[in-house]
Amino acid sequence: MLRRVRFPALFAVAVLTTFSSARADEKKETTATVAHIKLSGTFEDIPSNPDPLFGSLTETFKAKLDRIKKARNDSSVKALFLYIDGTALGWSQLDEMSKVIADFRASGKKVFAFVEEGSVKDYLLGLAADEVCFPESGWLMLNGLQAEVMFYKELFEKIGVQADMLQMGDAKTAAEPFTRTKLSDASRKQLQGVLDDHFDYGIIDRIIKTRPAKKFTKEQVEKLIDRGPYTARAALKEGLIDRVAYADEFENSFKQALKVDKVSVTKNYGQEKHDELDLANPFAILKLLAPPKPFSSIRPKIAVIYASGPIVTGKGGSSFMGGNNVGSTTMIEAIRTAENDKTVKAIVLRVDSPGGSALASDLIWNELARSKKPIIASMSDVAASGGYYISMASNRIFAEPGTLTGSIGVVGGKLALGGVYAKIGLTTDTLTRGANAGIFSSSSPFSSTEREAMLTLMHDVYDQFLDKAIQGRKKAGKQMSKEELIKIAGGRVWTGRQALENGLVDELGSLDDAIKAAAKLGNLPAGREPELMILPKPKNFLDLLLEKGTDASDSVALSSLLRSKEFPELNRVLRGAGAMLQLRGEPVWLTLPYHVEVK
Repeated sequence: MLRRVRFPALFAVAVLTTFSSARADEKKETTATVAHIKLSGTFEDIPSNPDPLFGSLTETFKAKLDRIKKARNDSSVKALFLYIDGTALGWSQLDEMSKVIADFRASGKKVFAFVEEGSVKDYLLGLAADEVCFPESGWLMLNGLQAEVMFYKELFEKIGVQADMLQMGDAKTAAEPFTRTKLSDASRKQLQGVLDDHFDYGIIDRIIKTRPAKKFTKEQVEKLIDRGPYTARAALKEGLIDRVAYADEFENSFKQALKVDKVSVTKNYGQEKHDELDLANPFAILKLLAPPKPFSSIRPKIAVIYASGPIVTGKGGSSFMGGNNVGSTTMIEAIRTAENDKTVKAIVLRVDSPGGSALASDLIWNELARSKKPIIASMSDVAASGGYYISMASNRIFAEPGTLTGSIGVVGGKLALGGVYAKIGLTTDTLTRGANAGIFSSSSPFSSTEREAMLTLMHDVYDQFLDKAIQGRKKAGKQMSKEELIKIAGGRVWTGRQALENGLVDELGSLDDAIKAAAKLGNLPAGREPELMILPKPKNFLDLLLEKGTDASDSVALSSLLRSKEFPELNRVLRGAGAMLQLRGEPVWLTLPYHVEVK
């Protein structure tokens, strides 16, 4: 007969306790997910294009920022790995991206930056991280700044072209590259001011603030810059960077910094994936030609209207060959779309433009001024001349510290090609009625009466510019007399920091800051990220095909062909001439010297 054996309850508890203790003694392997984002090349400040073919060619500036924000809000992500490899960031974009990285760190997560190419802006962006690393064979090109201006006068003379240009404002320098061989005193003075601002705040102050452990003084950083450039090891010795290692070695160090046993790096975190198109499949071709499906909801929203590129009359946007311009017709349609949509409670005008056509700028300004909805202007890298003009209709203007703005002035003129015609054996014989009938003749410069008439026209446009700037500042709550404005106008350019001091902008802040301000003015619910309506709506492949050769789309084709990595220097040289040619059919321009670079 079998007998059931009963163990005492105390013995059972002891067995379970021993088993649990054994499991607890086993070491659990800890893993941290790190989001990898590569930053390289140019980031255009334009709306994302959902087109299945061309939408995947480039990633916009906002898309890069959104990926960093996504990683910040992703609870599974414990750190960010920025692989920085030859960025072409503008000073404003550098400010905005650094702020987004700082917000990521403020969430309690780590940021690691690996800088492959040692350009000064790559390095300055890397300084926003907790730790910046260079490869052993790398170098740090911390050797100061240079503003380089290209002049075309002697080239024009060699081929028989005469640039006959007029300007309103003693510092309105847009035409100087075509009429001079070096900077005027006024140009030199204002460029020195911009250069000093970028040097003192964009570089020196940034290094001091992001390397607090080194307790650098301004004089020490200036001396470091004067001794540059540096090898990676020399930069480490001077305390300018934190580590010298190759990318894989740097990744291995994350374990110690994050205090985990294993690190899982998610390559190209958050990057949008596009389906590959089989162009041999007729259904795939139909998909290519189909317009993007619009998305809308009944939720209250903010309209973000992008004004990126030179300002021209007619249609704008991306061309078939690439590039972007701000067409007055396209912008007016976008503004009216936002104005007529009852769910849109406020508008953010995102400006990245050196200006262009005075007529187109004024038409856009007028449509914005007519809007009954609150408008906030958000300035990107450049919002000068016509770019500032269209911003004046806003309730408030936000700029980044490194934004280039102002340039309140007018320029006009023409390229007289008579010398070219003579060199190649072309002759002209003209008949006229009216003293100024030949004002836009391509053969000869202005006559005395034509010059006087042009100056009268330009003076009137300049007065309009000044009056509307005063009106815009009053709308933003700032009283400014015409005499006060003239002192900071006259074509003078300013960084965002300087523009704030001079009262031309209202706040220093990013696109996100502008959206928050717009949401407040539009009485959107607090504490909730507002839904955005992005305008102008991007064109699909079929639209670009049909518009090829019309309006202004072909005028950017040459520069877009040269936007590849193989021709960066040539592209920079030709940008000034390209913007000039784009406006040659209009009498008066509101434009910045588009080819000036501070690097």
